[in-house]
Parts: sequence; structure tokens; C-alpha cells
Amino acid sequence: MSLYKDWNDMVVDFVQTKGEKAFWDVYSDIEKRIYEDILSNGSEKFTYTMKGLAEKVDTTVEFAMGFTDGINDSLRNPLNLEELGAEDEVELDIDFEKLYFNMLDAKAEYLYTIGSWENLLSAEKREEIKKTWKNSRTVKNEVKIGRNDPCPCGSGKKYKKCCGKAS
Repeated sequence: MSLYKDWNDMVVDFVQTKGEKAFWDVYSDIEKRIYEDILSNGSEKFTYTMKGLAEKVDTTVEFAMGFTDGINDSLRNPLNLEELGAEDEVELDIDFEKLYFNMLDAKAEYLYTIGSWENLLSAEKREEIKKTWKNSRTVKNEVKIGRNDPCPCGSGKKYKKCCGKAS
């Protein structure tokens, strides 16, 4: 059985027995402590074993795997999580801009507001990333249906007499 599967099974069990809020309370505290360490060092390379990281932040190897799972999308070279064990050395090659974007996307305010970001990305860069993130969430309807155009529902009526009719 892989450590990654153990992590997923542990999350399911934790949520079923203690609730989702309890899980996020525990996990977000662990995750924040790890990120504070990474961001304060400012190095794009962060090396650890799951066991060593777990001991450093006083948690389990499953939660260390959870952190690794969470940051994996922000790496220049994502890891094959299924193959990682507790004693395997992991080197994260972190793309900090992508990491900041992903933290915004996850609505993880407790992470993207960590003070050490100021030393890694300028205020202008962080604003630029926020703008890019907001624009990625905005859906623009490219084709505007005119009042006198045929209704897109296929009724054969004009839009103004069908789906565009004021209620």
C-alpha cells in the first residue's frame, strides 16, 4: 500500500469520524507551519523525507504526504505521489508564482497572506497574479443575442418573445 493511498484513506476516515471542519482545522495548521518555513527560507528548492517533515512539524507521515499532494501542482517538475514512501528523499522545485496563484485558487487566505511572501514576490507581482487569477474566473459571453434574433432554445420565436421576455 502506498503512502499516498494511506493519506487519502486517512482523510476519509478523519472526516467521517471527526467531521470536515475538524480535518481542515488540523490540516491547515500543519500546512501553514510548513509554508512559513519554506517561504521564510526563500529557496525554490526544499528537500525532505516524509518522516523527517512529519517529525519537524510534529505530525504524521500521512499529513506530510498531504502537504506534498497539495504543493505538487505548484512544482516545476511534479512528483509521482504514488511512488513516494516515508523514507524517500523529496526535492521540491517550487514555482512561487504558480504557488501563489494556486493558493488564491484554493481560497487559502491563511497561506497567501503569510508575511514572507513580501520577500519572494513584489507587491506589484502579487497584484498581477491576483488579476490573472480573477480573470481566469471571469466567464465572458462572446456572442450577445439580439432582441430580434431567433431564440437559441430552438422554439423558432424571436428571443424577445421567448427566453428574453421580461417577467
